[in-house]
Amino acid sequence: MILEHIEGPWDVKKLNTEELKTLAAEIRQFLIEKISVTGGHLASNLGVVELTIALYLAFDLPKDKVIWDVGHQSYTHKILSGRREMFDELRQYGGMSGFPKRKESPYDSFDTGHSSTSISAGLGIARGGIC
Repeated sequence: MILEHIEGPWDVKKLNTEELKTLAAEIRQFLIEKISVTGGHLASNLGVVELTIALYLAFDLPKDKVIWDVGHQSYTHKILSGRREMFDELRQYGGMSGFPKRKESPYDSFDTGHSSTSISAGLGIARGGIC
């Protein structure tokens, strides 16, 4: 299983094309299994698996900032940034948030919730020289 060996962007960058396809399938299976127990945003996360993998391949995270317009699309991002083991407590009291949270990880560039915050957050990050 490839997913078991992913602890951060450096691990994703080591994979070849076939391994990346396998990783995407493993992430989808993982999300279905975990979210069926804890609840959460399933469809929005299943739809961005390859997009998130591509971001991890293209950018130098966490130096480069990923800004999610819809925070509940960040589960694959959480998995690939070393938080896979926290999914048993997803959206549970004291557990991992269903949205990006800076206190959880240096890979989360800002705290967000549902949607429509990406333009203002991106502008603030860029103008503030954070990126």
